Amino acid sequence: QVQLVESGGGLVQPGGSLRLSCAASGISRSIFSISDMGWYRQAPGKQRELVASITSGGTTNYADSTKGRFTISRDNAKNMAYLQMNSLTPEDTAVYYCKWRRSGALDAWGQGTLVTVSS
Repeated sequence: QVQLVESGGGLVQPGGSLRLSCAASGISRSIFSISDMGWYRQAPGKQRELVASITSGGTTNYADSTKGRFTISRDNAKNMAYLQMNSLTPEDTAVYYCKWRRSGALDAWGQGTLVTVSS
């Protein structure tokens, strides 16, 4: 059973940066390495949306609103995924969720970490 735990959220001023981490447990490193990972966010009163994703092969995809500011990465040796967020704006305020995806298994979601961008 895959469990995901996000960390790194908090309060940051506009223009600032945060680095979110997602730790996957309950799976081997070999399984993690062939899984796809993604970051989603849900702002107050809005639908959950894809922020960024990275496949097992390293292919990345970004929402238009975050491309150029956010970077998704992974460390297969540590069962970790990361989201580096730069040039943050109040519109980035949301609960950020980590997602694990693997064929033949249910998607797994973390509980989320709150990012608040405010002065």
